[in-house]
Amino acid sequence: MKKRNPIILLFIVIIMLALGFYPMEFYISKPGGAYELDPFVEVDGGDQDDIGTLSLLTIALSKATPLTYAYAKMTDSQKIYKANEIRQKDEDEKEYNVRQLKLMSNSQFNAITVAFDRANKPYTVLNNGIFIFNVVDESAADGILEAGDKILKIDDIDNLTEESIRAYLANKAEGDVIRLKVERDGRQLDKQVSLKTLPGVLETPAIGISYTADKKVETTPAVHINSEDIGGPSAGLMFTLEILNQLLPEDITKGYKIAGTGEMREDGTVGRIGGIDLKVIAADKKGMEIMFAPNDEIDPTILANNPGLTSNYEEALKSARKIGTKMKIVPVKTIDDALAYLDQLEPK
Repeated sequence: MKKRNPIILLFIVIIMLALGFYPMEFYISKPGGAYELDPFVEVDGGDQDDIGTLSLLTIALSKATPLTYAYAKMTDSQKIYKANEIRQKDEDEKEYNVRQLKLMSNSQFNAITVAFDRANKPYTVLNNGIFIFNVVDESAADGILEAGDKILKIDDIDNLTEESIRAYLANKAEGDVIRLKVERDGRQLDKQVSLKTLPGVLETPAIGISYTADKKVETTPAVHINSEDIGGPSAGLMFTLEILNQLLPEDITKGYKIAGTGEMREDGTVGRIGGIDLKVIAADKKGMEIMFAPNDEIDPTILANNPGLTSNYEEALKSARKIGTKMKIVPVKTIDDALAYLDQLEPK
C-alpha cells in the first residue's frame, strides 16, 4: 500500500483548520439559555422564600467560520448577520464587547431605579463621570484612551455631563491640551490630549471619543447584581421584576416559571431587543410557562422602509407557534403591564 504524500496530508489539515477556525465578517446567532435571576440579584434583607422563578433569556453570538456559516444556512434555529449589522461603524471587537457590557450595566441602573419607584423606596443617583465606548481612529485620544475607560475629570471640571463637556470644548482651539483624570481597570491615571479636528469626521476640535454618562445608584436596602459576562440591555425588564419580587413581601410570580426580555428604560417603558425568536426557543427548552415580550410600536418611517418588520411580541408569537410551545407569550409596553398581568394571575 502506498503511503499518502505528507504534503497532501498537510494541505488537507490546513484546509480543515481554515474551514473550522478562519473568522469571517459574519456573526452566527442561536438560542442561548434561560437563567434564574435569584443567584444574580440580591436585595439586602429581601424576600427569598418564593416558589416561582424569574429568568432572563440569552442568545449565543459568535464570529462565523466557513463551517459554522454553512451549517447556519441549513437550519432555522440560527441566524446569520453581517458584521456591520452587529458592530457599529468603526467599532472593533473589543469596543463592541465593552459597549455590550455597559448596556447591561445601564439596564441594571434603570432596573433598580424603576423597581424602587414602584416599591416606593428611596434612592440616590450619583454622577460618576463619563464612560468611553470607543475611540476614533487618528483622533486626539487615539493611543491614549481606550474603550472601557472612565473620565472622572477634565481640567478642573469634575461634574461631567454631555452639556458641560460640550460647553467647555466649544471655547477650545486646535492643538489645545486638556488634562484628564481617567479610571482604567480600577486604577486612576492622569492623561493629556491635544485637541484635534478630523475633516469629515470631527469638524471642531475634539477629544475623539463616543461616550455616555456613567451613573450609579445608592439604595436602602442595598442591591447587589452580578451579571458576570452577560452583555446587552435586554435583561432590564426581568432584573426589575426580580428586584421588586425581593423588595415586596408577596411572591409576584404566583409560583410560575416566568421568563422575559426587553430593555428597561428610565420611565418604565420596555424597549425592543434583538433575537427574540431565538429567545422563545431558549425559554421553551427550559420549560418556562410564561414569557414577557416587548409590544413595541414601530415608527411609521422605519416601517415604510422595512414593510416586513413586526413588533417583538408579534415576532415572539410567530416563533412560539412555529415550535408548538404551550408557553404563554405576554405582550408588555411598560413594567406596569407586566405587574398588572402578574397581579391577575391565579396562584398555582
